[in-house]
Amino acid sequence: MPFRFPAFRTLSLAVALGLPAVAAAQSGDSTTDLDEVIVTGTRTEVSVKDSLVPAQVIGRAEIERSQARSLSELLRGRAGIGFSNQGGLGKITTLNLRGTESDHVLVLIDGVRVGSATAGLPALQDLPIDQIERVEIVRGPRSSLYGSEAIGGVIQIFTRRGGKGLSRSFRVGGGSNNLREASGGFSYGGERAWLGANAAYQKTDGINACRGSGTLFKGCFTDEPDRDGYRNVSLNVRGGVRFDEAWTLEGSFLNADGENEYDGSFVNRSETLQQVIGGKLRYAPSDKLNVVLSVGRNKDHSDDYLDELFMGVFQTRRDMASLQADFGLAEGQLLTAGLDWQDDVVKSDTEFTGTSRDNKAGFVEYQGTFGKHQLQASLRQDDNEQFGDHATGSLGYGLSLGKGLKLTASYGTGFKAPTINDLYYPFFGNPDLKPESSKSLNVGVAQYADSWNWTFNVFENRVDDLVSYDSSIFLPNNIDKARIRGAEFTFDTQIAGFEISAQLSHVDPRNRTRTTPTGTDNLNYDNLLARRARNSGRIDIDRRFGDFRIGTTFAGASHRYDDAANQMRLAGYGTLDLRVEYAINDEWTLQARANNVFDREYETVAWYYQRGREYGLSLRYQAQD
Repeated sequence: MPFRFPAFRTLSLAVALGLPAVAAAQSGDSTTDLDEVIVTGTRTEVSVKDSLVPAQVIGRAEIERSQARSLSELLRGRAGIGFSNQGGLGKITTLNLRGTESDHVLVLIDGVRVGSATAGLPALQDLPIDQIERVEIVRGPRSSLYGSEAIGGVIQIFTRRGGKGLSRSFRVGGGSNNLREASGGFSYGGERAWLGANAAYQKTDGINACRGSGTLFKGCFTDEPDRDGYRNVSLNVRGGVRFDEAWTLEGSFLNADGENEYDGSFVNRSETLQQVIGGKLRYAPSDKLNVVLSVGRNKDHSDDYLDELFMGVFQTRRDMASLQADFGLAEGQLLTAGLDWQDDVVKSDTEFTGTSRDNKAGFVEYQGTFGKHQLQASLRQDDNEQFGDHATGSLGYGLSLGKGLKLTASYGTGFKAPTINDLYYPFFGNPDLKPESSKSLNVGVAQYADSWNWTFNVFENRVDDLVSYDSSIFLPNNIDKARIRGAEFTFDTQIAGFEISAQLSHVDPRNRTRTTPTGTDNLNYDNLLARRARNSGRIDIDRRFGDFRIGTTFAGASHRYDDAANQMRLAGYGTLDLRVEYAINDEWTLQARANNVFDREYETVAWYYQRGREYGLSLRYQAQD
């Protein structure tokens, strides 16, 4: 069936309203550094405006200006991104990118793949925002470069590193629900070496996470009307040395220990660990050759308790290694080839039939510029111990039209290997599962200028062999299909000193499974996929007045359904946040915020509360020698 795109009246109106403002915004400083280099979309250095796939960068300055206290708070409402959260700060948080499943998003930290090998999900709620230097978001399938999990896209998090000279930073803060926070660190960058370390602490008494009822046997299957707290203590260390003009060695270490309380009749407390270790050895004797050997390990641990009674442990480890070579063929021509290896291991008191598997892969990519034309093509072959060979590919094209206008089109295939839970969980796993697969098309138009830019993308993604529970065999099976159509609009500018950013998304994720495995009609055919809002958006406005800066964020989403049958409807919502900061001097800054100022009550997962009105105050110190 050919790809078709519906009319998106809301986003079209936003484009029409946004374009007249462009002419008025041609003076002033740029709000976005479009020459900023990203590496996630192609595994090589490419500027934002030259990317052939939709990409976005959030830097440390924006993180601090937003006063976000979690990764999900920082990313909420941004183009293509949706969240489901089970009860506030530190609680289980899943991310949907372009309407795909929560395990269809590959998350990297400093190039290392992260996530539980059993559940297949990264613990986003346990990644401390005070340790993050920048976030790169790439929307659309990237399996042709990264393999499994990248059906919806890739999010890469870079931990704090620092620049040249000696830098020191410190922050202390507090807020509603007895929030207590502190962080501090240093970095030093010399001519040949650099080293940095940062520690952070966050603790809150939390809110009552769940309104579930044991009598109704819904929600969290229990009544525990108490506060559910959260604590996270983290340490990040990065360093490196340049031996000569060709050889460079660098390493990184992130450790986050957490304790999480929640409502449940089987377990209601967990002690968690997220640990990421990585190293890179680079050989770049000229601008025509760059070779990088990377190694890494991610640990995801959880010890579960019912009050003080120990109930079980899940420990997973992901080891990886990669060898990549970039060859400059000619001016504007780059060829990349590489090998990847990954090994997943599970240690648990749950008796899995299989507790490990490895994956070997090879990939090749070509990028070329020919005057006004750009081309990108990549192929990858994965050999997985469980499901064998799987090939993926992508093709992208860009055309510059002058005056900053650019047209792009890309097509890519993706796949997702079943998790170890899906394959081997006692009495539930199905070792005969096939990988999920996808085909996606994206068409975009963008315009980049000195002080403003806008992008508009439409896409369709078809996913086959989705893993779902099959009642005919009482096991998970490859029985579902999905068709996801959508559009995204972003706009950034500066007008009269105001920095304005708008991001709007529309997604139509549909179940396209017509019949059940037994041959009967599927009652959920053409239903919306669960926990996806069709419309979402975010508007940020900031302005500096001398030593003061004020800002506001409006974020919202339309209604969603919590179930595949589309019977449990969760209402849409919109929240307004306010923030202000005062520069005491060049080194000290005082910040204050009020989130959800209208105290809006809403849920992103049925039966699980979200935070109401909250206040916060913090003091920052930043010095550079």
